Amino acid sequence: MAYYARPEEILYHTHLSQNMLMGAKIALLPGDPGRVQSLAEAMGPAVELVSHREYTSYLAQVASQPILVISTGMGGPSTAICLEELVRLGIKRVIRVGTTGSIKDSLDLGDVVIIKGAVRLEGTSTHYAPIEFPAVADLDLTQLLVYAAEMEHIPYEVGICVSSDTFWPGQERYDSFTGYVLRRFQGSMKEWQQLGVTNYEMETAAVFVTSQALGLKAASICGVVAKRTESEEIAPPEIYHRAEVRFQKIVKRGLEELLQRE
Repeated sequence: MAYYARPEEILYHTHLSQNMLMGAKIALLPGDPGRVQSLAEAMGPAVELVSHREYTSYLAQVASQPILVISTGMGGPSTAICLEELVRLGIKRVIRVGTTGSIKDSLDLGDVVIIKGAVRLEGTSTHYAPIEFPAVADLDLTQLLVYAAEMEHIPYEVGICVSSDTFWPGQERYDSFTGYVLRRFQGSMKEWQQLGVTNYEMETAAVFVTSQALGLKAASICGVVAKRTESEEIAPPEIYHRAEVRFQKIVKRGLEELLQRE
């Protein structure tokens, strides 16, 4: 049974209603509330809707169609909450738009990863599907992002990420307060590299599995702001900005193509 919200109903966490979305069926999902405005405005004319908890939202226009841009916060739990409310508001497709640390030599700072699948190194997705269930992207949406990257001549790779519940131990980072990494994570980055994993981040597995459980189509694109094969350092602001501009261009071009086809 589908439990849609009433048109005027304000949902508890996101503080959004169907009426506020003006018929939007697509949502872009940055993690950081501070990235919502720039992403929305890169799509086209945009207006702020509301900011509540970690959920800051704007309504943008692409090809005269409304597109919701809403932050999810960091990690799986707040992301799944966001998705649960968006599907009740009539959203049908979602694209995670975030940043990431690469673990593959060929992925440089400022490059883009279009994620086709995710290692479920997190707990949220297990509340929606057993661990044996794959965390995979919608093929059509993913191909649109690849097409857009090609058309924009932006360096990218299609890859598999590890979605970790933690920023330090789960991603085998030793530059934390104690430097302690649980034994089961020690050496894990080398294992993921051997299996062809491209990057670490914190939300995509939850986006893919929760979306599948809710009947949403989902894709994910991330800009590389740390090259873990060389350093644990986050890229300087100018590189961060380059990654942001690149994934914004890809997403906008992909949305334009999608809306034109429909």
